[in-house]
Amino acid sequence: MPPFKTRAQYVADDLRHRILSGEFKGGTQLRQDALAGDYEVSRIPVREALLTLESEGLVEFHAHRGAFTTELSVAMIRELFDLRVLLETHLLQHAIPHMTTQILDNAESILLEYDAALNSGSQIDSWSEYNFAFHKALYSPANLPEAMSLVTQLNTKSDRYIRMQLLYTQAIEKAEREHHALLELSRQGEVDAACDLLRRHILDACEGIVSLLEGQVEKEQG
Repeated sequence: MPPFKTRAQYVADDLRHRILSGEFKGGTQLRQDALAGDYEVSRIPVREALLTLESEGLVEFHAHRGAFTTELSVAMIRELFDLRVLLETHLLQHAIPHMTTQILDNAESILLEYDAALNSGSQIDSWSEYNFAFHKALYSPANLPEAMSLVTQLNTKSDRYIRMQLLYTQAIEKAEREHHALLELSRQGEVDAACDLLRRHILDACEGIVSLLEGQVEKEQG
């Protein structure tokens, strides 16, 4: 027997499919009253569904204009993630020699909370926050505040893509394995190996997102 879905969950599931299938192209306005009519529900479950899709990076709200499907640029994604590689490997390289047991234990505690959220499929809107909290815990001993500030900005800009990668590319188990391996290499003081893994981790995430978007473009043009 299929699990019970609320009206909001049903609308979110169907809208998600319509967005990812290319029916709604990037930049399309999603009018709540029209959607309520389509689904024969009130505006309240439509609003809840749109907020769910916003947390997944598929919808964004513009002040005084309403909800729109997110316009996703492959070129922008590649640039964001390339910059992340440069700065985050730089931070990790300088951080590992200064890591203490307390810092590593704190990073592990965050990682276990992140694992629990991923494995339960809940708290989707917090996945990218957990992701960055873990990485930030590893980078903090570098004591490079300007670099950390730039990395924070890059992660804010790429958080919707990180959620999309985890949700839609079956990458959760891979991401978890790599995070635990990164923590262990850091614990062992393996600077070069940890930075190599971090580089692959970020670039693989990028390629997963790009493949997803290119598949969406093909559907739109097909």
